[in-house]
Amino acid sequence: MESPATRTEAGALRFLGWTAVLLGSWAVLLLLLQSLFGRQVDRLQVLRLGRELALQVRLTELTLERYPPSLIQDLTGLDLVVVDRPAVKTTPSAVQLEHQQVLANALCSRLKECPALLPADQRDPAVWIEVISPLEPVWLRAPLPRSHGWPPQPMLLGMAGVAAALTTAGLILAVEVERPLRRLERALSAVGDGQSADPGVVPAEGAPVVQRVSHRFNAMVKRLADNQRERNTMLAGIAHDLRAPLTRLRFRLSLQNLSETDSQGWDGDLDALERITDQFLLYAGGGSSEPLISCPLDQWLAEVVASYPRDSLQLDLSPITAEVRPVALGRAVSNLIDNAFSYGERPVVVRLRQQGADVRLELWDQGSGLSQDDWSKALQPFQRLDPARGQSGHCGLGLAIVNHVVQRHGGHLTIAHAQQRGPDAPGHFAVVIVLPGNTQTS
Repeated sequence: MESPATRTEAGALRFLGWTAVLLGSWAVLLLLLQSLFGRQVDRLQVLRLGRELALQVRLTELTLERYPPSLIQDLTGLDLVVVDRPAVKTTPSAVQLEHQQVLANALCSRLKECPALLPADQRDPAVWIEVISPLEPVWLRAPLPRSHGWPPQPMLLGMAGVAAALTTAGLILAVEVERPLRRLERALSAVGDGQSADPGVVPAEGAPVVQRVSHRFNAMVKRLADNQRERNTMLAGIAHDLRAPLTRLRFRLSLQNLSETDSQGWDGDLDALERITDQFLLYAGGGSSEPLISCPLDQWLAEVVASYPRDSLQLDLSPITAEVRPVALGRAVSNLIDNAFSYGERPVVVRLRQQGADVRLELWDQGSGLSQDDWSKALQPFQRLDPARGQSGHCGLGLAIVNHVVQRHGGHLTIAHAQQRGPDAPGHFAVVIVLPGNTQTS
């Protein structure tokens, strides 16, 4: 577990990292806004300046009718010169010419006569505006807004700051909250579907609240894994310890002079006890240690059912290759066939089909089968729908074992009735094993 100092250091580094992201995004967005809207902002400023200069030009023209330009300049601070035509020292830039034209249009729209405009200086953007005077030619020097560049316009600075803050907030939500929560959601789905999850499978990353939830989830998964191991160990230990006394009991009974009826009764009880012991061992193991092997399912199924009577079991197999745990899945199929022989009606039909990306292994019999409610109960461990089943060595683990093995393969177990499958159904009721699509059709 991380120490408080380590968590503090990680939090400080994360804060510095997101601060750098904020500043970087602010700079990038500022350059983008400057390139897209800088000239439009400058144009708006020139238009606003045109409205102000139109008023100044009109007032100056009225004042020049009574007072000389020098007096007006002293009183108002306007930059007025008396000259026939101001000298243009440098060639104006394209941006200055554009601003000058925008300003000329603004002045023409507000004054009775369009004044003449001349560029003043390239280094200090300004323009000379001709003022109508009754005695002598007068020119008014007016500064122009600087072209878009550095420093940027305050409005663009603010817009870039707001956009950078929103962008960084979205990234923080995506990286610090949403992504860890999605990882936690997938882990919860895996645990909820019965798949095994190792302790610490969800990294404690992201926002502090998400880290706390991840720690709690990992602790819960660890407790579940410990409970599962303890249960499997207990079941395997009980089953293993029962084998030795059962063997000794069978040997001692064989030395007794019992009648044939008594001998058959004792043998039946011992067979039932051994069957229960085998089911305990299967449920405790479930094929968890067996590796996946790629094998042809049709040939493998033919070997699994070879010991059953041919007149009571039929095969309808398509050539399909898949990766399975053959021993564990073979025991699961045998359990289903034994259940069909014991509680259904013969003949039993084993059908293997490819459906889309999945493989369906169907075991049909001619009995009435189970309802959906009874099926849900039958999948639970130690559930016996018929109390008499326990007298023949059934402890309510058969379907639970099958379900456990199928889930270890990433598949699921379901049921089907003839009315659902239509006229091609080879029986009245079926238990269906659906395996995921890591298969190859031969």
